[in-house]
Amino acid sequence: MKTLWIQETMAYDGTQLNPLVNYLKHGLMGDSLVAWVGPCEISFEHMVDGEDLREQAAIRGSRMLHFVMEVFDRDLFAGVASQRIMASLAKDLLTERASGRFGGETLRRSGDDLYWGTKKLSISIATKSSNSTLMHFAMNVSNAGTPVPTCALKDDFGLDEKEIALELLSLFQREYESIQQATWKVKTL
Repeated sequence: MKTLWIQETMAYDGTQLNPLVNYLKHGLMGDSLVAWVGPCEISFEHMVDGEDLREQAAIRGSRMLHFVMEVFDRDLFAGVASQRIMASLAKDLLTERASGRFGGETLRRSGDDLYWGTKKLSISIATKSSNSTLMHFAMNVSNAGTPVPTCALKDDFGLDEKEIALELLSLFQREYESIQQATWKVKTL
C-alpha cells in the first residue's frame, strides 16, 4: 500500500471516488491511500450513499481532513471493512492523543463513523468502480459549515491535522499490509 500526504489544500466533492484517481492525479499506481485538508461539499450528483440520497442529506464542512483509498482485486465488503478499520484506527489514535480533552465524554465508533457524545466527527463511504474499490474517510478539522452538530480535530481537541494525517496514513498502511501478509501465509485446503 502506497501512501501520500498532499500538502495542497483541495476541496472534496465526491468526484475523487473514481477509478485510478490516486494514480492519475498523484502518481500512485496500485493499492494506495492519500490524505489532504480542504473543504467538503458533495452534490447529489456525486453522492454514492443511497441512505443520504433518500434523505437528501447535506454533506459539507469548511475544513476537513480527507483520505481516499483505492485498492484492486477487492470486493465492496473489503471496502466497507476498510472504512471500519480506518475509523477504529482513528478512534484509537485520537483517544491516545486527546483523551484529556474529551471532558468526560468518550470518543466512540458506530459503524464507520466517529462521535463525541452526540456530535459527529467523521464521514465515510466505500464504493466499487469498474476495476477497483474506493473509500473516502474524512474528519472535521473545523466545525464551521457543517449541517449537523459536529466536533472537530482542531476546534474541540486541539490536534494538528497534518500530524494526525501522517500517523493515520502510516497506521492504515501497516494494518493493510499486515492483513495482506496474513492471507499469504495460509495454506489452502
